[in-house]
Amino acid sequence: MNDVVYYILLIPIGLLSISFHEYMHGKVSHMLGDPTPALMGRLTLNPLAHLEPMGILALIIFKVGWAKPVPVNPGYYKNPRKGLMYVSLAGPASNFLLAIFFAGLLRFFALANNLTTMELVYYTIITERSSNFLYLITLLLFLGINLNLALAIFNLLPLPPLDGSKILMGILPPRFSRYFYKLEGPVGILIILALFYFDIIGKIISPIAGFFLNILL
Repeated sequence: MNDVVYYILLIPIGLLSISFHEYMHGKVSHMLGDPTPALMGRLTLNPLAHLEPMGILALIIFKVGWAKPVPVNPGYYKNPRKGLMYVSLAGPASNFLLAIFFAGLLRFFALANNLTTMELVYYTIITERSSNFLYLITLLLFLGINLNLALAIFNLLPLPPLDGSKILMGILPPRFSRYFYKLEGPVGILIILALFYFDIIGKIISPIAGFFLNILL
């Protein structure tokens, strides 16, 4: 696989996936009565509104990244704990939906070429025996599936400030919330970066993503 082509395709797929993730956080919060995301200009798919330098750097290096968190005010929700849980769940759910969407397109191109999806991936990406167009479109869609599965699973990890911690707070009794709040901010980010450095997150994400990838393909 040509590394230059890989990264050229990774950038637009990554920007779309992260932007859609953050947009859905804001959209669900807005639906629950919170005007904050709209007032802060975050109800948009424009990547410039969501980019966070450290998250983009992580995307390039580790193939999993993040964007600026969408500001929300749970005080507007009828049930703040449950509302924040739904808002947090919307991000990973959006990435699962994108993975399914890209998988559907990949199946379409496979059928158009009288191949199964696995045959198409092998024929184009692994052996690189196809036309340039088919190679590029297959690689783009395959990246879209893998990246969005990784983003969804990564964000579901119960580590502050990831979505999984807020989802867990909505499930657990309120008294447990203080433990998560202590890890919000720089401390939580440093823990996540350390887990990336020692490839612990990768070892967690890879088998789960592989399981869902087999289902989608």
